[in-house]
Amino acid sequence: METGISHLSIEQKALSVLENYEGSNNYILKIKKQCDTNKKHIPTRAQCEYVLSFEKVVPKVAKKWVPIDSYFSKKLVEDNLFIKEPDQIYVEKILVEKDKSYHIWGKVFSAETIHDFWIPKAAVIKDYKENVVEVDYSKYEKRPPLPHQKEAIEKLLKNDKFILADDMGLGKTTSAVIASLESESKKVLIICPASLKINWEREIRNYTDRPVYICEGKKYEDSDFIITNYDILKNFHDPKDKENSLILKTNFDLVIIDEAHYVSNAQAQRTKIIMDLTKDIKRLWLLTGTPMTSRPMNYYNILKLIDSPVSQNWMAYAIRYCNGYQFRVGNKKVWNVTGASNLEELRERTSRQILRRLKTEVLDLPEKIMTPVYLRLKSRLYEGLMGEYYDWYNNRQEESKSLSVQFTKLMKVRQVIAEEKIATTIELAENIIEQGKKVIIFSNFTDPLKKIHEHFGKKSVYLDGSTSKPARQDAVDRFQESDKIQVFCGNMKAAGVGLTLTAAEAVIMNDLSFVPAEHSQAEDRAYRYGQKNNVLVFYPLFENTIEGVIYDILSHKKQIIGTVMGDDGTSADIVEQILNEINNK
Repeated sequence: METGISHLSIEQKALSVLENYEGSNNYILKIKKQCDTNKKHIPTRAQCEYVLSFEKVVPKVAKKWVPIDSYFSKKLVEDNLFIKEPDQIYVEKILVEKDKSYHIWGKVFSAETIHDFWIPKAAVIKDYKENVVEVDYSKYEKRPPLPHQKEAIEKLLKNDKFILADDMGLGKTTSAVIASLESESKKVLIICPASLKINWEREIRNYTDRPVYICEGKKYEDSDFIITNYDILKNFHDPKDKENSLILKTNFDLVIIDEAHYVSNAQAQRTKIIMDLTKDIKRLWLLTGTPMTSRPMNYYNILKLIDSPVSQNWMAYAIRYCNGYQFRVGNKKVWNVTGASNLEELRERTSRQILRRLKTEVLDLPEKIMTPVYLRLKSRLYEGLMGEYYDWYNNRQEESKSLSVQFTKLMKVRQVIAEEKIATTIELAENIIEQGKKVIIFSNFTDPLKKIHEHFGKKSVYLDGSTSKPARQDAVDRFQESDKIQVFCGNMKAAGVGLTLTAAEAVIMNDLSFVPAEHSQAEDRAYRYGQKNNVLVFYPLFENTIEGVIYDILSHKKQIIGTVMGDDGTSADIVEQILNEINNK
């Protein structure tokens, strides 16, 4: 019997099913009625395939009007020549649910007769439910979040999948850490650039004593909070070998992805890995300071990560929001999706899952925002030089009593630190530039400054002690006036005084001076008359070097980190204190 059936044509098989069909799929019942009424009627091949594929699927009864997305509403008008745009459809039943679409038994307008039609899943606006949230902030009174951070904390807690897209400097890390604690997640994975791993660890330790583990290389250990960087994700998760995925085996309740614009390239390995390992994660929070509307295709992947309705159909997104179109290259059709269109609509459609505030909109910020970026140095050269210094200090007691000699002996050590930090400084600057802001980079040493300038090339200007007066003014004018010049590379002493560089909203100190007033003056090249925005000052710091000592002493001189580099006390006193602390480590 089975053999006989297998040799029947698809039409014969479908007719056999229809003859005995007793299900509740109205479309199949409609085809059955046509066949029963006219014995010579043969269903189309598509109808036959439908019958054979879905005969055993039980439709879901809905009996309600469902809101639909404005983009698909417009498409319905174009495709069906409707006079007006529908804002909802009536769903009597969902006959069939496929990966990206529903087969509906219903109608578009109330006056219509009920019929079947297909609609993309992305067209249907799902009921939006937020988690109930109540946070007792008294637990965090030692380091209380600011009012704008409380709003971010509560937004994250209310939404299992969310993008916190606040401007840089608004404390997204603090908000995410407190929210993760309030979410009662037992296992939290944090994915971030390598240069931010220690910052995350320090911020977590500010609020909890729960265990934290930082992944390095191929090392991975179970912990409440696991911090890893993008570049080593492949060591812990292979989409082709999920059974041995250390990340999946950990069963994370929450994944936080910092600088989420790093996954904007769909072809990048890290994007594919993150897409794969997060698809079954219940809670996923993305942090990025990059504006959400500059180039919409850059945000398709991160919108897809949070299951945004606008990301359900790549082609629809490309055409609607990227002004996308196809053109021929030889025998191939290629998409151009570099444009931007209907941005207000995109902002409206994604607003439930994104919180974006600019510094200019937030009233509870200091005018200068200090952000230390903690790093760990692995350098045999540094260790060797420090060993030589301590040998000299301990064995040449008379000579080592001189502060000026000690200072000179440590110069080479400070140069090594400055050189080692170039990559981090460049990464920070690139991130700032990507957000449409200009940046000033200061260094005490010529070689690191020149290397940074060479990296940015025509996008930067350079000024040190050898720069002539006309060239100095030209560098300032170009930075202030030209949109093409995004980076100002300046020597701390030569460029740290007297210049107005208010085109910048950010300053990076590649390395530290022993003289706090020099930092304060350098910061104020951006923060002075004519500056309309808050100024962000980044201090990349190797905390396991003498630099950690220098920064801690300087910051201890002020009660508020916002004025950390003020000239409190004489420079000589502070230099002596720094050197004493270094020598007694």
